[in-house]
Amino acid sequence: MPLMVAPIAMQKMYHPEGEYVTARAASAAGTIMTLSSLATSTLEEVASTGPGIRFFQLYVYKDRSVALQLVRRAERAGFKAIVLTVDTPKLGRREADIKNRFVLPPHLALENFEGLDLGKIDRTNDSGLASDIAGQFDRSLNWKENAQDVKWLQTITGLPILLKGVLTAEDARLSVQAGAAGIIVSNHGARQLDYAPATITALEEVVKAVQGRILVFLDGGVRRGTDVFKALALGASAVFIKQVQKQY
Repeated sequence: MPLMVAPIAMQKMYHPEGEYVTARAASAAGTIMTLSSLATSTLEEVASTGPGIRFFQLYVYKDRSVALQLVRRAERAGFKAIVLTVDTPKLGRREADIKNRFVLPPHLALENFEGLDLGKIDRTNDSGLASDIAGQFDRSLNWKENAQDVKWLQTITGLPILLKGVLTAEDARLSVQAGAAGIIVSNHGARQLDYAPATITALEEVVKAVQGRILVFLDGGVRRGTDVFKALALGASAVFIKQVQKQY
């Protein structure tokens, strides 16, 4: 099936079972679920929901031991690939989050960070999420460093590494050089950078740039079946979809 589930954070905000439901649904449909680092269920809990192929989405943290621990846990839990998000060294200005002073409800937590003193998302004068990310994500991320990060990940795991957030031919070629197993063409739901191109617009040049050397997927902008056919026709191997639209 050319449909896979994209990483979506904090799923228990809109369903009491959150990521469990998504994992079971993806398994029943015979497709792949990608678990977000910022999930409200742990890697192990999602793995315990039953059989299924699952990927784990990873951000680049200032403390690389955090990434190491998460990758090791993903391996032990049977996840089949690491999806490294490369377009968020700094969170975009999410005005709704700032207006609402977004924080997690008190009964929820980012469970994968339990015991790591991370993922608190405390209340602030603007967005608690933005403040947490500013303190934890590695803002020095750039292509030189990112290539090194990919190489580092390859030294700690044998799992395939997909780079999520590529939108140009130049970055696609650098992804190949960095040793990525695949690219996920994504604009982070159009919430990361104003006026970012639509993923379907960027897809064709990315596919041409990689020249079949690695897999290319599309994430974002898929609303109906014809969108899937368009992506496949332009060279995507499959698309990632979000099962709901987050509103916060």
